[in-house]
Order: sequence, then structure tokens, then C-alpha cells
Amino acid sequence: MDRLKILMLNPPFLKRFSRPQRNPGVTRSDTMYYPYWMAYATGYLEKGGFDVRFYDAPAAGMDYSDLEKRALEFKPDMLVLDTSTPSIHNDVNVLNQLKAKFPNAKGVMVGTHATAMTDETFSFSESIDFILRGEYDYTLRELAEALENGGDFSNIQGVSYRSNGTIAHNQQRALISDLDEIPFVSEVYKRHLNIWDYFNPDCLYPNVTILTGRGCPYRCSFCLWTATLSGYKTRFRSVESVLDELMYIQNTFSDARAIFFEDDIFTINEKRCAELCEGMIKRGLKLPWNANSRADISAETLKIMKRAGCRALCVGFETGNQEILDAYGKRITVGQFYEFAENAHKAGIHFHGAFIVGGPGENLQTMEKTLKLAKDIKPDTAQFYPLMVYPGTVEYQRMKENGMLVSDRYEDWLTPDGLHNCIIRTQDMSPEELIRWCDHARREFYLRPSFIWYKFRQGFWDRDERKRTIKAFRVFVKHLYRPSV
Repeated sequence: MDRLKILMLNPPFLKRFSRPQRNPGVTRSDTMYYPYWMAYATGYLEKGGFDVRFYDAPAAGMDYSDLEKRALEFKPDMLVLDTSTPSIHNDVNVLNQLKAKFPNAKGVMVGTHATAMTDETFSFSESIDFILRGEYDYTLRELAEALENGGDFSNIQGVSYRSNGTIAHNQQRALISDLDEIPFVSEVYKRHLNIWDYFNPDCLYPNVTILTGRGCPYRCSFCLWTATLSGYKTRFRSVESVLDELMYIQNTFSDARAIFFEDDIFTINEKRCAELCEGMIKRGLKLPWNANSRADISAETLKIMKRAGCRALCVGFETGNQEILDAYGKRITVGQFYEFAENAHKAGIHFHGAFIVGGPGENLQTMEKTLKLAKDIKPDTAQFYPLMVYPGTVEYQRMKENGMLVSDRYEDWLTPDGLHNCIIRTQDMSPEELIRWCDHARREFYLRPSFIWYKFRQGFWDRDERKRTIKAFRVFVKHLYRPSV
């Protein structure tokens, strides 16, 4: 029997539009994240024997005409498209065009926006046959098996579908407990993607991005991934599975210069983190690596991470104000930020600082405290941006209810050239004022003589860091004095 042909698609949109990013958009630093959610699901479909083609159009520079040519050669039976809030109308339009060519193919939408706004997304087009809510690896394969066998999909957990003129929502699927069941995502990259298409400005280029676990118990009010895909329960792959994949990457991707762990919080379990690091050392991992972390890990853990090859961490400090941290539900203190920074500097681990403004109780004084924090703790790189709120998050609902959401048009989440836009205001600051302050903070941080001298010395002694900095700076400098709107 011929197997179902499934087209997995990160749809074409703006050039270098990073849909899989936690804040989807075109970035100042040319950041392009791997479409790892779709890639993991692709691997699980292929494990089930399905014939799958996976295209990441924005990363590969593929427009709709390119996509259509490939689709006509493949003749898919199922069209699976990722979604994001800023691109949702484009994503639906791409599905419409594909369905016009393949009217018998089932149209499936997955991802953050379709999960958060399921009923509304169905209303955009009759081309949408199914929406898979939340973590969709198992859901997608079960749906494909049902469609292939002419079976009943009405009991498949996590599926929403059209039924007799209405939208039916099956029971929510429980989060995957055994992540070792899902094949290595790096194997999927090898078959379908080009690692040179992806760039993380805080990581050596090119890198390979994987997950060692999913989910986060912290309920930060603005976090889109936990609210829609990864969930609030942390689940881990076995240490041996992760180590096996790291060795596969090292032995297979000869061009890779680094690995990035895109777990919500790689260091959430310090005992496991240390065990994994010990395994990296014993197995002889030579590739340096980066990871996401909270600023509450111990000095001892940082030291073993450094010995295992950790080069840098991405840390969401968010704000220098305890009251706003508490309002976000971060469950951390400003004092811990200073302690973490001191320990990271001593351990020789770089860290990227993410800072946001516009949260509950924000004003000019609290924003300046955030800038002071950034200068005090001396991250290797930093980003300053207005709070970005998305459907499905607590902050989106709060802003909407309090009249602080200045637009409900999803296109307005981006500027005309695709950069992140500000669609919120505070009690006494407009979106434009928030953006101008972030531009000011960026210049204040990066144009300090002490910072410029630090980067010069760093690049002089570290060739890899010099190359990474030059690549990021070439793009970044174009925006340094250019307002975001």
C-alpha cells in the first residue's frame, strides 16, 4: 500500500522571517531559528513510515512559486502548515493556494497561533480541515494513520475539525512523557534542511539546535511556548539519548561549530544538568554549546558546565524592578541576577541578557533601573524590546482587558519590513515612546567605551568569537541609529 504523502511546511512569508522564534519576526541581527517543533514531528512521522517532505521556506529563501513547483512534483495528500500570530493571514493564504492545486489534500494547521485561537483560525478559511492543538508530534501521526486507513479521527486527542457545519474539539492531549520515543531532530535536519540557513547571534555559526527536554514549571505571564506548546510540566530525554545525539552531531555535521540547547530552561534540574555535563566530558564532546537558563543556578553548576564546553547562556532577566518581576510571575529576585552574573563571569561563561519594558507598573524610572541593571551585570550581549504579547498568554489577556492593547490586527505585530512592532502602551507611555526608549537603551549599552574595548580584546584572543561578532555586527550596525518605526 502506498503511504500517505505529507508536506510539512514552515510557510513562505517575509524574507528571513523567523517563525519558530519565541517572538516571531525578522530580527535586527538576522536571527533565524531552526523549525524544531515541525522537525521533531517530521521525524516521528518518518519513524511511522510516512513519505514526508519538509520545507522551511523563510530560511531557504523559498517563495510561493518555488514551493508550488516542489509540491506539484510531490503531490501531497496532507498539507501541514506552522502558524504564528504576525503571519497567520499569510499562512492561511498559502494553504488556500496549495489547496487550489491539491483539492483532495487535507489542510492541517499547527503551532502557537492556531492553538491559541483555534475557532477564529477555522473561520479564516474553509481550506483548514484540522487544527492540532498544543504539542502535536503524536497527534499528527495518529491523524495521518486514521486518514490513511479511512478510520475515525473523532477520538484522536488534541484534534479540532469541522463536523456538520460546526467546529468539534477532541479532548486535549496529555503532554508526551517519554521524549526518547521521538527520533533525533538532528537526523531530520540532515535529511531536509541546510544548517547554513540558520543563525543565532549568541552562538558560533553555524550551529545545530536540539532539545533535551520540554516544558517549564514557571508560569511567566508573557511566555508563549509554555502556554501553547511545551506546557508547564518539565519532561526530560534520558541523558544517554542526549549524549548519543551529541555524538551523532559531532560525527555527522562537519561544518557545525556549536550546539544550541533550546530547552525552555536547560538548567532547570541542576543534578541532571551536571550528569549531562559529566557525560559530555567522558564522551569527548568537542563542540562548544549554548543554552537557555534562569539566573538562579549555582556557581558549582556553572563551573561544570564550563568544563563540559558551555560557551554562553541566554538569560531572561526582563527587568531590574522586583515589583514587575513579581507581576510577571518570574519567581526570582533582582539580587539573584547580580549573584548569577558574578558567578558566570568567574566561571568564564558568557551570557546574553534579554530585557523587556512595558510590563505592569512600568514607567520611565523603572525602565532606567533596567538599563542600570544591564550595565551593572555586564552581559556579553543584550537586547531591549517592548513587551510582546501574544494570544494564549496571560499578558495578552491582561493588556486586552485593561485597554493597553493598541491594535487587534495581527499584521500590526510587525513593522512593514518585518521587525517586531510594539502593540502595547503603558499608563503614561505610548508604543512609539517605548520603542524610542529601547533604541536609546541599545545605544547606551553597546556604545559604551568599556564595552567596545571589551569586545575588541575578546575578539583579539578568540578567533571564533571574532567571526561571530563581525557577522552579527554587520547586520546590527544598520539598525543602531535607525528607529524601529
